[in-house]
Amino acid sequence: MNVGDDRMKHTATYLFALILGGLSVGLAQVKVGHVSTDAIMKQLPDAQDAQKQIDALVVEWQTEVNKMQQDWQRKFDDYEKRKLILTDQRRGEFERELRELDQKIVEFRTRKFGQNGELFAKQSELMKPVQDRVFKAIQDVALEESYDYVFDKSGEILLMYSNPKYDLTPKVLTKLNIVPGGSR
Repeated sequence: MNVGDDRMKHTATYLFALILGGLSVGLAQVKVGHVSTDAIMKQLPDAQDAQKQIDALVVEWQTEVNKMQQDWQRKFDDYEKRKLILTDQRRGEFERELRELDQKIVEFRTRKFGQNGELFAKQSELMKPVQDRVFKAIQDVALEESYDYVFDKSGEILLMYSNPKYDLTPKVLTKLNIVPGGSR
């Protein structure tokens, strides 16, 4: 993260706090709360079990990557020792094998750890039900305790619950001459 991003995040957080402060002064009945989903997830047995499964997969896949890299390094070292005495054809074969091994390592990493890789899919599969359960509990507490807004303070500010009576979307759509749920 660069300094500009950090400054922008602090500015956004400051403005957000000012807006909330203005809301709470202007509308004394607005009730705002916060949670730490990080703290909740650390104490939730389901989340801990899911994380252990994910960590085990990461260790297994990282071990495989390390093995592949060691194989590549052995082949490279062998090539370096012998390249001066190899024929041009054999040197080319060695270099092709090294490129292919390198490509396999990259493909394996991408398949396992990439943006849409198996790790991402497994995290979604294991953690989504837990996250849904936590989100539902947050909403239940907010409704039971009459909170209007609940924010997550774990990392970036995230709105976890908002009272629908404060949703201005239909009014904005009307202002734009758009029938809510319809078209112009």
